[in-house]
Amino acid sequence: MTILTPGITPDGESIDGDIWNVLGQTYIPKEVTEESFSWHATFPPGTFVPPHIHPTQDEFILMLDGRFDLVLGGEEVVANSGDLIRLPRNIPHGIFNKSESDVTCFFWVTPTRKLYTLFQKIHNVDDPNEVVRIAADHEIEFLPPPAGA
Repeated sequence: MTILTPGITPDGESIDGDIWNVLGQTYIPKEVTEESFSWHATFPPGTFVPPHIHPTQDEFILMLDGRFDLVLGGEEVVANSGDLIRLPRNIPHGIFNKSESDVTCFFWVTPTRKLYTLFQKIHNVDDPNEVVRIAADHEIEFLPPPAGA
């Protein structure tokens, strides 16, 4: 892992030149150290991350534009522009863009653990079952989707 250095990661650019396609979503890595990993994300309409658990990380999402419908700890909630979503480790959560517009947001996790490597490995993987299989090797446990998702 790298050591955090001072500087600016410009809008639309990543720390390492990579821009990842994860099942139709765009992830742009902005910072990565052993302690934390952050990325800008764009979720087109109809895209989602199925319910899953991070057993070794806390995750946060700052909503920049749009609306997410979420399943958080078994509850259905909504997050809008300007909201901060807090996803503690071991709490099941799923993220859904059910709107007609793109959602843009800023994610970060702490500690990084294996998530950065996971995104590298699932970039352009089109088969959701393969994504789930790879994720299991990187400390992410996917759960069955909620009814109507």
